[in-house]
Amino acid sequence: MSGDGARTVRAGRRSVEIRRPEKVLFPGGGNAGEYTKGDLVDYHRAVAPFMLPHLRGRPLMLDRRPDGIDGPTFMQKNTPDGYPDWITRAEVAKEDGTVTHTVCDDTATLLYLVDQASITLHRWLSRTDRTDHPDRLVFDLDPSGDDFETVREAARLLRELLDELELPSALMTTGSRGLHVVVPLSGTQDFDDVRAFAREAADTLVAAHPDRFTTAARKKDRGDRLYLDVQRNAYAQTAVAPYTVRALPGAPVAVPVSWDQLDDPDLHARRWTVADAVEQARTDPWAGLPGRGRSLGPARRRLAALRD
Repeated sequence: MSGDGARTVRAGRRSVEIRRPEKVLFPGGGNAGEYTKGDLVDYHRAVAPFMLPHLRGRPLMLDRRPDGIDGPTFMQKNTPDGYPDWITRAEVAKEDGTVTHTVCDDTATLLYLVDQASITLHRWLSRTDRTDHPDRLVFDLDPSGDDFETVREAARLLRELLDELELPSALMTTGSRGLHVVVPLSGTQDFDDVRAFAREAADTLVAAHPDRFTTAARKKDRGDRLYLDVQRNAYAQTAVAPYTVRALPGAPVAVPVSWDQLDDPDLHARRWTVADAVEQARTDPWAGLPGRGRSLGPARRRLAALRD
């Protein structure tokens, strides 16, 4: 511990000062546990080996809650001048100039961001060396209510379609209401091509099940159907990072799961919290995912054949 109740944490070759580690960021109550900033530091130290591979080399948007989840929200894209020099930055183009995003390449940076009360890390689907060419495609399965069975069904059908297209896929709880289905890409297509493909795939499912699924962006047009959201597959859009914490009661975590776990009756979007997400991470739920992503060219031709 250092002065004023601060705590110094060693991370690799660096020491990171955690100010006010006893500050409650998740108040608890009901069935939800109470968690302090120090608790989040401990969680991120433990989960760092599993989380960092999904963060390295990617621009981030940070959901910061300095007064806890019940206080004001700051969605931070630009890296403040006061951040340490050793934190990686990436200057990327935007419509009227550039934005200098924070990039989390190591445990020390991860802990520094926790000290800044960054609760949720939203990552780009592309990397800093090729910001306009994503190496991830994300389908966000967003239910109209809390009906997780519809989410489960959508994930199964989407996987079947992706298998037909010979695309590998992985599953992740969002820590909120739904699931993400993630497809690793080779990075050879740009965002416009990737989003167009994702929309065609989603439209294919909607055409087969129009009473259950929709791609309507406006809530009023969805009714009680599950929304197959592909809008994250665009330049400068983000998706919640694997193993990041959500700013919701009980500190739920967005957690990779295996496809076998989809059949677990206890599975739901907030199944894991900072109390047990590391145990799930240690099972290596995405072990079967190939190291190299796929080009969408062959899959697009297969999809066109299916749609004809």
